[in-house]
Amino acid sequence: MPRTYVVRLMPAGVARVVVVCEAVAMTSFTTPDLSDELGGAARVVAAGFLDFGGREVFDGPVRTVRCLEDNSRVKELLATPGEGAVLVVDGAGSLTVALLGDMIAEGAVAQGWAGVVINGAVRDVEILRTLDIGVRALGSIPRRSDRQGRGEVDVPVTIGGARVEPGDHLYADATGILVTTPA
Repeated sequence: MPRTYVVRLMPAGVARVVVVCEAVAMTSFTTPDLSDELGGAARVVAAGFLDFGGREVFDGPVRTVRCLEDNSRVKELLATPGEGAVLVVDGAGSLTVALLGDMIAEGAVAQGWAGVVINGAVRDVEILRTLDIGVRALGSIPRRSDRQGRGEVDVPVTIGGARVEPGDHLYADATGILVTTPA
């Protein structure tokens, strides 16, 4: 895809050319515009989530997992057809082990998931950045999780101060993350 340029006027009438997009598809939303348009109907996920995926802008219907330092349910769910959905994982903010790594993320891409938002950590960051999937998390750590089959799927979770339920719609871009409940 060709580069997209925007000319911005700076103080004293000086023009500055900025590369806005290179090899990334433009989207039809921005979270600031959605926030303005939807007001209180859009729940804002608090700042602090970092971008680790190859897709900076993503959105889709929400599926959820609640787990603590055990990514068994994350792996199971991301191995199923995603159909453009976003998995929201409440890992209780733990940065002790990673709940997503390169192999699970590669499987999620193959299954058509749009993104994963993790209230916890990821690993294999160098590879995650090359994959066509949105990934937001609180941080990264090399340690993998110990799979013991624990966790709950499709339950209400709270991440970044926002309540998220299965079937909600999540929007993420460089500015932040918003969640809405379909009418």
